[in-house]
Amino acid sequence: MAIRSVNPSTGRLIKEFTPLTEQEIEIKLSQAADCFREYRRFSFEERAGLMFKAADLLETRRDDYAGLISAEMGKTIRDSRAEVEKSAWVCRYYADNAAAFMADEMVATEAKQSFVRYQPIGPVLAVMPWNYPFWQVFRFAAPALMAGNVGLLKHASNVPQSALEIERIFLQAGFPEGAFQTLLVPAGRIADLTADPRIKAATLTGSEAAGASLAANCGGNLKKTVLELGGSDPYIVLPDADMETAAVTATRARLVNNGQACIAAKRFILHHEIADDFLNRLIAEYGKIRVGDPADESTDLGPLVSSQALEEIRDQVAQCVAQGGTIAFGGNPEDLEIYKDPDLSGGYYYPPTIITGLTQDAPISKQEIFGPVAMVFRARDLDEAIEIANATEFGLGASAWTGNPENAERLINEIEAGNVFINSMVKSDPRLPFGGIKTSGYGRELSALGLREFTNIKTVWVD
Repeated sequence: MAIRSVNPSTGRLIKEFTPLTEQEIEIKLSQAADCFREYRRFSFEERAGLMFKAADLLETRRDDYAGLISAEMGKTIRDSRAEVEKSAWVCRYYADNAAAFMADEMVATEAKQSFVRYQPIGPVLAVMPWNYPFWQVFRFAAPALMAGNVGLLKHASNVPQSALEIERIFLQAGFPEGAFQTLLVPAGRIADLTADPRIKAATLTGSEAAGASLAANCGGNLKKTVLELGGSDPYIVLPDADMETAAVTATRARLVNNGQACIAAKRFILHHEIADDFLNRLIAEYGKIRVGDPADESTDLGPLVSSQALEEIRDQVAQCVAQGGTIAFGGNPEDLEIYKDPDLSGGYYYPPTIITGLTQDAPISKQEIFGPVAMVFRARDLDEAIEIANATEFGLGASAWTGNPENAERLINEIEAGNVFINSMVKSDPRLPFGGIKTSGYGRELSALGLREFTNIKTVWVD
């Protein structure tokens, strides 16, 4: 894939970039290794001071960064501002808490003294996706840098301006040269990077195929990885749920980030007693969604990220229909008013869509639909709802709605996912570990656990 910015709302090229040469890559890798030897000795107070400055820059220039995000990947301007604010939050969170998270843990043994010490391991490669071009990077970078590691970013090839801007933020905040660098390289260079002995570990957020490739390359070089991959999150609604709140939240949970989020609700599993009522509520809420230019404050749903993404969604909706599904709402991009606007007619817009009538046996129900399309399933009872929820190779998140504590406890225990949210949509939060199981990946980001993923957990025994 060429390294270039294309505005998804218009389909027009913004800027193209030349990939780094072999010599330029070598300089950056050497700089990272040299910087680590110095930076690992920074005190937590020194690192925190720099991280607070990065947060200040994010907040001060929020609107500029939000405009860049919307232009490069099509997120609505409101969501882009929220993404920048959340990135500042994660910087402040780790600046406040990293010292406590990495404090020695005393363990009582027959030794005079025994404890666990957490220490940085070196340069870490981060392979990051386009859908949250700032947040995904900062939720890696903030804990990694506060732990004393240094970061190398291989960002998605369609958000190079965001990638370069993030590098500038850390430099302007005062981090030493080499503490955080962007590598403008194609995906084909990742294997060579992971093989380089100066890179000690890697993390990736993206597709299962990309994750498997990175894990194989790193495994061959005995390097640790953390993977956050795809998801086909269930959204279960039981008869004792608050129907109005569940329907309003369901709309946001499916359409967040223009439907392009790993933790977006994708499979709506409705108890048969309330299925018709909830579906009508959901259709009513979808009818309020305004599809438009992401730069417009009144827009609720912007474009998909690329022409390829648009074609994939078209194809998947056609598969839904071919496999027994019925389009209950949307499904026809040609009906969108925005395509009549000459300035936006080249954009990659798809309407919010609801598919009913599918069964868990339909092959399409096993796929992740990365766009504003909801698949609706009916369940006889709680047992079947849980069965449908688990009938996927993914295991990232799940949202379930019930007013019965016993039902909630069963859902928490029996749903196969790394994140279960009761009476709320799934979201990431710096204070809580985030990650999946099955083909949704392994390892955890955020919280104390996320910071410790890329540390040497050293056992110390003193007699």
